Amino acid sequence: MGLKVWIDGKYYEKADAKVSVYDHGLLYGDGVFEGIRVYSGKIFECEAHLKRLYDSARAIRLTIPIAIEPFRAVMEQTIKTNGFTDCYIRAVVTRGMGSLGLDPAKCPGPSIIVIADTITLYPKEMYEKGMAIITASVIRNHPNALSPRIKSMNYLNNILAKIEAIDAGVPEAVMLNHEGTVAECTGDNIFIVRDGVVATPTTADGILEGITRNVIIRLCGKHQIPCLEKTLLRHDLYVADECFLTGTAAEVVPVTKIDGQAIGNGEVGPMTRRIMELFHRHIREV
Repeated sequence: MGLKVWIDGKYYEKADAKVSVYDHGLLYGDGVFEGIRVYSGKIFECEAHLKRLYDSARAIRLTIPIAIEPFRAVMEQTIKTNGFTDCYIRAVVTRGMGSLGLDPAKCPGPSIIVIADTITLYPKEMYEKGMAIITASVIRNHPNALSPRIKSMNYLNNILAKIEAIDAGVPEAVMLNHEGTVAECTGDNIFIVRDGVVATPTTADGILEGITRNVIIRLCGKHQIPCLEKTLLRHDLYVADECFLTGTAAEVVPVTKIDGQAIGNGEVGPMTRRIMELFHRHIREV
């Protein structure tokens, strides 16, 4: 039996799970989404993910047609329907089917899609030995153009930065903001370690406020690891002792080289390894 995808109240086989070519999510990237992990049958940080989804929708004046608790129930049922205990959920809300024009008022109502599937973002050896990344020339959107705190379906600038990374022979790229300071990577938040202190850009630096990022900050506080949210320059990346990325799909992945320069001694550092262990212990306990 193949995977089943929930679309607007019905389950469809994966091959038959389709939206209209007139859907404004397809035509204009008009919609919001969340990527969510499921560990041992439990949706990880479900409340935080759903809050961000509904906040993102509200910010673009998109009313999600069901309340948060029924949305949670749909996700839980989709996990069970597909027989998963560990998986990845993609929850999508589009503006819905409309006309060939920008006017969202011509869309009768939003469309909701819930996918449960597996995901592997990076190969296992990168978690053991670290990964190389570059700094992209493509910057994050200006906050007065589209707030980076909105997890919208428009990821084109991230995709262009990802292409730069691939062209450079690495899997990920750091994106700067409109002021030239460090924001985040194309799909992950970034942390550095310097003199025993963990640091990550602030929400004012043009980042998506990552759910996993916030978990790491809380874990650092719980285990007396100094952790700061501060503006970072490229210089801070180059002189860091350690570096790692966080994200729902990526979890926690070490970085050992940026723009061809080794970070620290070029190996996965002890603080990064400790934080990876704390995170994996945490997801087993919650």
